[in-house]
Amino acid sequence: MDIDSLEFGIDTFGDVTAAPDGTLLPHELVVRNVVDEGVLADQVGLDAIGIGEHHRDDFAVSSPEMVLAAIGARTERIKLASAVTVLSSDDPVRVWERFSTLDAISAGRAEIVVGRGSFIESFPLFGYDLQDYEALFEEKLAMFAQLIQGGVQNWEGKLTQSLENVELFPTMDRTLKTWVAVGGSPQSVVRAASHGLPLMLAIIGGPTARFAPFAELHRRALEEMGKEPQPIGYHSYGHVAPTDEEALEQLYPAWLEQNRRIGGERGWGNMGREHFDQEAAYGSMATGAPESVARKIADGMKALGATRFHLKVSAGRLSHEAIMRSIELYGTEVVPLVKDMLSAS
Repeated sequence: MDIDSLEFGIDTFGDVTAAPDGTLLPHELVVRNVVDEGVLADQVGLDAIGIGEHHRDDFAVSSPEMVLAAIGARTERIKLASAVTVLSSDDPVRVWERFSTLDAISAGRAEIVVGRGSFIESFPLFGYDLQDYEALFEEKLAMFAQLIQGGVQNWEGKLTQSLENVELFPTMDRTLKTWVAVGGSPQSVVRAASHGLPLMLAIIGGPTARFAPFAELHRRALEEMGKEPQPIGYHSYGHVAPTDEEALEQLYPAWLEQNRRIGGERGWGNMGREHFDQEAAYGSMATGAPESVARKIADGMKALGATRFHLKVSAGRLSHEAIMRSIELYGTEVVPLVKDMLSAS
């Protein structure tokens, strides 16, 4: 593994966080806090930040590109990505225009992670039929994979618009780096490979190693389709604090509240401390002191052959102050330890 090629980032969904007195912060303050988190990530040497898109009251960010542009204006190095852009319920042309604008603002640092998303609020909000869930993503991803190649565009749409001799602006002097987010479907892995696009595995539970077959499928599919090799990244949630005990005690209440809230909507079973501790010890969740988190990340990157890792630092009502401390420790202590561990192996 080429240590110099490895990249480390953070992801946040702009979760509505709690103030010290337990009250929830207003959305406008949460958005500004996310900008500060991105600036800190740049300052501590992290390579990328991904910001998610949601359209519900427990998440403050509905337009990741706007927040990324604000971060881009205050930084010079960090890559600016979505996490994810729900392409199925968006217009690929407008998505390209927004990210090409972000790329111009940031002098070439824009990336995009496209996916179907794990929430469905955007479909009725923007007038899409959930019965077209699969077909929308299929067609829009194919369209977007063509758009990022640049030049004059011709496209015959069924669920999208058609284009005839159209050029998009602002123009880019490179291909917009586009990852496809996959949560665990072999078909989605092969779809990403069919367009010659990098794979971002969204791992939210269980051991990271169980996703190794998906990483191998992506590499094999690219080869069999005659495509160039593409990087593999993965995202997992976690939290860093000076000690294992402190990290676990800070994260658990926010984790529990979020899982009960979202789980209640989706019919999940009750998940309590035993499940949380199991995930922290044996799952992909990278929570603990810097050395513990580094060991979890290094093992995951080796298992997948991944060259990009994103730590999801937001977790429900976990405070902005705790998130900032986690980002600082991640950049200054965890990442150097991961590189040392992978070099030694």
